[in-house]
Amino acid sequence: MNLFGHDRAGLRDVLDGMGEKPFRADQIMQWIYRHGVADFEAMTNISRPLRARLAEHCTVDAPEVLAHQESTDGTRKWVLRVGETADGQAVETVFIPEGQRGSERYRGTLCISSQVGCAMDCSFCSTGKQGLSRNLTAAEIVAQLWFAAHALGGSGDLHNQRAITNVVFMGMGEPLANYQAVLTAIRIFLDDFGFGLSKRRVTVSTSGLVPFMDRLRSDCDTALAVSLHAPDDALRDELVPINRKYPLDELMAACRRYTTERGHKAHIVYEYVMLDGVNDTDAHARALGRLLGDLPAKVNLIPFNPFPGAPYQRSPAARVDAFAEQLRRRRIITTVRRTRGDDIDAACGQLVGRVTSRQKNRLGGVPVVSA
Repeated sequence: MNLFGHDRAGLRDVLDGMGEKPFRADQIMQWIYRHGVADFEAMTNISRPLRARLAEHCTVDAPEVLAHQESTDGTRKWVLRVGETADGQAVETVFIPEGQRGSERYRGTLCISSQVGCAMDCSFCSTGKQGLSRNLTAAEIVAQLWFAAHALGGSGDLHNQRAITNVVFMGMGEPLANYQAVLTAIRIFLDDFGFGLSKRRVTVSTSGLVPFMDRLRSDCDTALAVSLHAPDDALRDELVPINRKYPLDELMAACRRYTTERGHKAHIVYEYVMLDGVNDTDAHARALGRLLGDLPAKVNLIPFNPFPGAPYQRSPAARVDAFAEQLRRRRIITTVRRTRGDDIDAACGQLVGRVTSRQKNRLGGVPVVSA
């Protein structure tokens, strides 16, 4: 049993089954996440008999590194084997540093995967073109963060070393299609006995699985990013096929619920990849402004990152700037994402990992979802 797969409540249940008090789970979490310890024998404030039982029945398994690359801009990408079998299954995890470490403006973002591959089949995304093999377990998701904290020169204790300040579910896969495992991982990321991250520093990105957006709103207060990419249904049907199941009127209603039914207002980040001549005209920008209306919103314009066989080109920088200006005139907060790690295929939409069993989401069908 890999203990990475249990949040505090789940770990207390495990320890209860061993006849132990709940506080033992808290101690073990602190050892694993605050001290970065994977060896039960090193957990010195736990009794020797319990340490022996933990060693017999439990593990703390970090993933195996198959490949590691570092970009000229400091971005780092790891290809990590997932699962216990040598079947070649692997995912990619990316670390993006910004600013000088130790300064107030420093930000270190870890982009993690939630599935091996992806079934959403977005037309501009290399990850989606390889299909879906399977969901990651909660343990495999959490292990990516634990591993990266160690690889970046610290322990698993994000409270102190803080190389990683933010975590985004923007790697391989649709996070909300693997809902329960992602929820468990988020709870560990936010738990003071876990990684202790702020709820505003953990972001879940979705292509628009409306029912699970509502569940996330009820189950866990975390930041949300919506992969929008088009201001109307006809174009979004083409770019983001899940739109055919949950069209824009349903999606935007879910976004409104997410931001207004919590006792406070929270911004949603709307991601919009800029495709030359496809979705980047002034008319598209005005339509996007009308779509967002009075919602508390931030739009993140993403230069398209090409991949072999891609049917699109990146919008010119001047066109991106003009599009952004149209939105700003409507007082919509708009940023242009700086492309990072594209020389090592670590940029948005370029992650491919290693997928050996493929399952596509057929248009008009229902994507594979784990409740």
